[in-house]
Amino acid sequence: MDCDGFGQSNAILFSILSRGGSTPKRVPQTCHCEKRRTVCLKTPGETCQAASDVLVKTVHFMKSLPAFQQLPPKDQLSLLQNCWAPLFILGLAQDRVRFEVHDSPAHSMLKRILLNGRETPSSDPEQPTLAGVQTLKACLKKFWSLDLSPKEYAYLKGTVIFNPDVPGLKASLFIEGLQYEAQHALKEVLVPLHPEDRGRFARILLTASALKTIPPSLITELFFRPVIGQADLLNLLIDMLFSR
Repeated sequence: MDCDGFGQSNAILFSILSRGGSTPKRVPQTCHCEKRRTVCLKTPGETCQAASDVLVKTVHFMKSLPAFQQLPPKDQLSLLQNCWAPLFILGLAQDRVRFEVHDSPAHSMLKRILLNGRETPSSDPEQPTLAGVQTLKACLKKFWSLDLSPKEYAYLKGTVIFNPDVPGLKASLFIEGLQYEAQHALKEVLVPLHPEDRGRFARILLTASALKTIPPSLITELFFRPVIGQADLLNLLIDMLFSR
């Protein structure tokens, strides 16, 4: 349930300014809802480097697929925009990248009142929330519990890349066939690796469905904003993908 600490605190600060600094009788506790708590990396230098390495390998993996290179450039761009974040999360899982967060410095409510809402969007960027990070960590733990082999990760990434449901694709039927081939290859590789675990294929796909619950903005702000500043991460990925 959301709490009303933010609105109450605003009202109290407004009252202080209006009355020349007199102290109100009762000050409510600061809201600590997970939905409103913003966080940042505890060790940004180390973690951002690991994340950057994963991102480079992610784009390289896409470029290394002959079937992907055969697609029209606009389809490649659409698939990149749609799948870079899920692929990156799979890369984090495969490389066993672990990270911790702590509360980020809160913006001053007094400053917001004095500015009267005149802050620019760039001065108050969207921050990762504790709830979002917990969702990401829970997803990673699910993949680690599956203990996927490199081949399983590779074919699973293929099913994520070749998503025929992305709007505006010119070669959607061809992409659908590629996704089917990736799923079939994943199922085939499970037979020698886990001959007695007949439900593993379904569990892998079910776990992969959780990738859609993690917004790309969370990944960008948490792992890459400290490195790229105000640059557009997608534009950087496009440059990486189409560079020769």
